[in-house]
Amino acid sequence: MLFIEYPKCGTCRKAKKWLDDNNISYTDRNIKEENPTYEELKLWHEKSGLPLKKFFNTSGMLYKSMNLKDKLKDMTADEQLRILATDGMLVKRPLVVTENGIITGFNEAQWASLLL
Repeated sequence: MLFIEYPKCGTCRKAKKWLDDNNISYTDRNIKEENPTYEELKLWHEKSGLPLKKFFNTSGMLYKSMNLKDKLKDMTADEQLRILATDGMLVKRPLVVTENGIITGFNEAQWASLLL
């Protein structure tokens, strides 16, 4: 399992603690140091079944400064994926990638149903 996080993010720290408390092994990846590539994001989006908007960190400063809320609706999925791949701070986190699915954000009940 791949756990993609921003170490300074409180939600990411809470999620990591939950993983550790439940003895779930994972490979940790700092999203700021190693941003997901276009190819990874495309694969994860297809595998997840989630709307592409769920992969955006809509509460982030970069998302807001780029006015993406207004721009995304006029972009193709390919254009959105290319923007996501430019900066890890645009990507919703934590992001968990397993063989069984993809989880964006931290919701304890959702994580328990997929990971326990």
